[in-house]
Amino acid sequence: MELAQLIPLAGAHLETRILCDVAAGARRFPIQAFLLGSTRPDAPAVGFFGGVHGLERIGAQVAIAYLRSLVMRLAWDETLHRQLETMRLVFMPLVNPGGMWLGTRANPNGVDLMRNAPVESKERVPYLIGGQRMSAKLPWYRGAAGGHMECESAALCTLVETELLGRPLSVTVDCHSGFGLTDRIWFPYAHTARPIRHLAEMHALCEILDQSLLHHRYKLEPQSRQYLAHGDLWDHLYLGADHRAGVFLPVTLEMGSWLWVKKNPRQLFSRHGIFNPVIEHRHQRVLRQHIGWLDFITRAVGSHERWLPTGTRRAHHEQQAMMRWYGRH
Repeated sequence: MELAQLIPLAGAHLETRILCDVAAGARRFPIQAFLLGSTRPDAPAVGFFGGVHGLERIGAQVAIAYLRSLVMRLAWDETLHRQLETMRLVFMPLVNPGGMWLGTRANPNGVDLMRNAPVESKERVPYLIGGQRMSAKLPWYRGAAGGHMECESAALCTLVETELLGRPLSVTVDCHSGFGLTDRIWFPYAHTARPIRHLAEMHALCEILDQSLLHHRYKLEPQSRQYLAHGDLWDHLYLGADHRAGVFLPVTLEMGSWLWVKKNPRQLFSRHGIFNPVIEHRHQRVLRQHIGWLDFITRAVGSHERWLPTGTRRAHHEQQAMMRWYGRH
């Protein structure tokens, strides 16, 4: 409903696409993308994603809240208009509407979309949570071996490939909840503990985050520091990108939902309460906090030529990153 209200408010500035539609019981839901800004293929870009897991409503709400903020600023913010002349913003705020309607982590077919890509870990992954093919009745089901990706997963990948890859810099932010007491920003890989090719660029982004948002509470780290998994969509897209054409940095915002439960233990008795802030003032606080970070990412990508490392600076950042995240030179 909120997304439908934003379309007429944005007018010609906002392009809307229906990528596919999914069935959930007797209902059908469109999966939509919303695009703003420059259509130049060489413009830097940011993609914002949410609702990959149907139970994690707060992820979709954060992405939608940021889109709403931008749309409402279009009426008066000249700086935003100049920013959009030079960069592309892509939103897919509700990747799994069927799962959200049913109140499940998986999509209506019982598939966990973040375990659905054709990426196999050759290292040991945790039982079940790392992805399993035994049954859709168990959590973290990957789908049948050798089968096609689910339409939601395929739509996300197609949108990223057509709108975000091949640019001088593109960053994707996938908003989730449900891990620990700390808000974490994860970057690939999920399927292996080895470093990504753009470790130096990720460290440079982390450095300007630390310098610009002095009191932030985000912990930026490779996902492999926490656990390994099969089938991660962002690993799949990163592995398939042509890195000669530009820098692609996918990150996942993993909001620490245990903090909400700690402050309100009664949420444990609600399936949605485990993954989302229930009390209204906490919900509003979460939106305010993360919208600021999403705006930081947008500004950083739009100004990438000022901080993206090259030459000896890139070598320095890579060395610092290896020490910071892998404990070695």
